[in-house]
Order: sequence, then structure tokens, then C-alpha cells
Amino acid sequence: MDVTTQIRQHHITYGSSDNTNPAYNSAGKSLNYANGASIQKPELENLSVVPYQLNYRDTVGLFGAENHFVKVQLRVKGDVVLRCFEPPGWECAALYAGGDSDPFYQQAEVDYQANEGIVNTYEPAIIGENRLPDFGEKAYVSVDLSNLKTGNKYNDSWLDVRLYCASREEHPYDKMYIGTNDFFYIGFHARNTRRLPYNVECLVGNEYLRYGEIEDKKLIMKR
Repeated sequence: MDVTTQIRQHHITYGSSDNTNPAYNSAGKSLNYANGASIQKPELENLSVVPYQLNYRDTVGLFGAENHFVKVQLRVKGDVVLRCFEPPGWECAALYAGGDSDPFYQQAEVDYQANEGIVNTYEPAIIGENRLPDFGEKAYVSVDLSNLKTGNKYNDSWLDVRLYCASREEHPYDKMYIGTNDFFYIGFHARNTRRLPYNVECLVGNEYLRYGEIEDKKLIMKR
């Protein structure tokens, strides 16, 4: 079987190099096929759990793509919540079974068979399950971007990490507040002609707030 035509077409498309490592797309003249090399075709992350920490450890530049973009799409419904969020005026309590009681307080007994209706304006406690507060309005979650760096100052000084709004405009801060069904971008940028490793963390949903509870309104993502 003659495969010459197929080999030639492969070389036209991806370059003449037989190395398929995406880290060297530039050498193979196939940057158009690099994953997440542009904000128009970013790598996609779907997120429905809060809070959640995204970790990125990779390299950019020098034969590979000089930019890498990640689109983080939120679909937070509250079915999986990994911490207790305190509504205004309330505090989350930690329950421990057994042990000595505090000298000023008696130990409580939990009756799992008791009536869960409201008694004298007191609502039953939610035990063993974290839930998102029902604000009755649009809620916002926090996005905190941290460049942990690699420890090599000669490489770290040439790497930029940025948050981008849904409109693809650069957000000027490393902290952002977005809606629970919005999306944003993270951009990794090599500013020098060398291979640059990076170590970045993005914590999504450490805070869950109403619009009025956000003190610094300029941190809210612009549409």
C-alpha cells in the first residue's frame, strides 16, 4: 500500500518533524493546533463544586505556544459544597460526639427523630450537610489567582499570569467576583524567548456573597 500521499499531507498540516510533542509546536510549524494557545480556543474547565482549587504546572514559550489560556465555566448549583458558608448574623458550628462538657455548658443531645418544623420562630439545624445560603438574588463567588512561582527568579520574572473577564478583557487584579453561572479566563504569558515553567493556583468559591456584601465593587467581573 502506498502511503506517500498521506505522509505528505501530514507534513503539510503539522510540519516535517515527526515529533508530536505539543511542547514543540512552533518547531513543527503547527502552532494552530496547540491546545489553548489563543483566548478564542482556550482549554476548558467545568466547575460545579465550591470551594475548589485549580492547580496548573506546565511550561510556555520557546518552540511551544508563548500564551496559554484556560476558560473556567461555573455551574454552581449547591449540590456539592465543601465548606460551611455563614449567612449574615449566623455562624457555623462544629459538633463533636462524646467527651467532657464545658464547665459552663451542658452537652447537647441530638434527636434525629424530632419534628423538623419551626418552633417559636426557631428553625431546625442542618447537621452533616453543607448548603449554600439562599439569598433570593444573584450570588457571587470569589476567584483568587496565586502565582506560586518555581523558585527560579530568572524564569519567574519573565512569566505573567492574568485573569480575564468573560468579554476577554484583562482583569486588573488577582481577585475577582463572578456569578455562579458565569465564566472567566486565566492567561499564562511568556515574556522572553526561553522555556518558562509555571506553578499557579486558582481558588474558586472561597467566598459566597450578595452584591451588597462585596466591599470593593471594582473586583466584580465586567461583562
